[in-house]
Amino acid sequence: MISLNIEKTFGFISKESVFGYEAQVKAAQEALENGTGKGNDFLGWLHLPSSITAEHLADLKATAQVLRDNCEVVVVAGIGGSYLGTRAVVEALSNSFTWLQKEKTAPTIIYAGHNIGEDYLYELTTFLKDKKFGVLNISKSGTTTETALAFRLLKKQCEEQRGKEMARKVIVAITDAKKGAARVTADKEGYKSFIIPDNVGGRFSVLTPVGLLPIAVAGFDIEQLVAGAADMEKACGKDVPFAQNQAAIYAATRNELYKSGKKIEILVNYNPKLHYVSEWWKQLYGESEGKDNKGIFPAAVDFSTDLHSMGQWIQEGERIIFETVISVEKVNHTLKVPADEANLDGLNFLAGKRVDEVNKMAELGTQLAHVDGGVPNIRLVVPELNEYNIGQLLYFFEIACGISGYILDVNPFNQPGVEAYKKNMFALLDKPGYEEDSKAIRARL
Repeated sequence: MISLNIEKTFGFISKESVFGYEAQVKAAQEALENGTGKGNDFLGWLHLPSSITAEHLADLKATAQVLRDNCEVVVVAGIGGSYLGTRAVVEALSNSFTWLQKEKTAPTIIYAGHNIGEDYLYELTTFLKDKKFGVLNISKSGTTTETALAFRLLKKQCEEQRGKEMARKVIVAITDAKKGAARVTADKEGYKSFIIPDNVGGRFSVLTPVGLLPIAVAGFDIEQLVAGAADMEKACGKDVPFAQNQAAIYAATRNELYKSGKKIEILVNYNPKLHYVSEWWKQLYGESEGKDNKGIFPAAVDFSTDLHSMGQWIQEGERIIFETVISVEKVNHTLKVPADEANLDGLNFLAGKRVDEVNKMAELGTQLAHVDGGVPNIRLVVPELNEYNIGQLLYFFEIACGISGYILDVNPFNQPGVEAYKKNMFALLDKPGYEEDSKAIRARL
């Protein structure tokens, strides 16, 4: 089981002050459970892991197999929560160099619809020209500009390249049950489709078909992913005492650090496979808590890489930060440092040691240095990187986010601020219906 250690926050805050949140946490948990808090129409993720049926997983796996049998490449078209969870899991569990190998056991997963880069889309469509590819179109509305634009290009290319009949087989829609452009297109074209539940927001959707289908296409065990999340759901339930509820303690600790002036939380990993877990986490917490001119700013670093770039600022910059370190206890492979007769690099003192031991000592040394430098550290220990533990990690962060948002007294389940850029962009592009906005914006320019 994943374990939390907050001891290296003491001295900045006290254990008593963290446990002083017990009543607030209990109230937040009850509001989540009873659906009485802000954003209560978006609580479908809360008991999602324990409610996923074997039949649902079998349907997802069967569809994944169709794509695996007919595609060399599968493009996940989505933005924000519609792709970050998938990418977090796939990259955490994949061999870092599989994409460069000629022999593959699963289609290569690539991503589109998360930017509006013309060069990126040109290069993507050019790369796909001689590939047997399929598309997962992930969008509740089907009108999100970035995703809809990419899907328009990919749909046309897939039909022209592979024929209408094969395109119908290898394009799958993950969208609203009844409404929206993606639903209409799926029904009209006869695509296999899966539903994004109305009561699950994008950033909480990784355990819906949004994440489960592409993760299954990539060849990973979605039963184990869901099992890990379901066990964490139990371990963080509202009836679990505060002292044993790790998500509750994490939510309380970060809020107490925020109250003490620590405005930025840096998620740290020492395993490069976790880079996109950090990207997913940044959206989860940033979009959930950044409201009403308050909220901890979520940042992330990959150590030890970023110790040689951001390390100086973290060690000696303004003391408004704390770190949450994801520590992977057991790595999947063994590699020892060789001896070298000349020893010009001076590393013979490491000869015979595993590379992971060197990494672990870098982690321990950094923690001590940063705590001494005024940076509180929370440590989250993951036994090893596999589907079960990643499932635990995802649900741990989700439930802690819900509790934390309610402690902060914001609605953790909406994102009104995201609409501001869209309105301006549509006006500047002269989208029908935005004529008045267009005039007003152009006057300002």
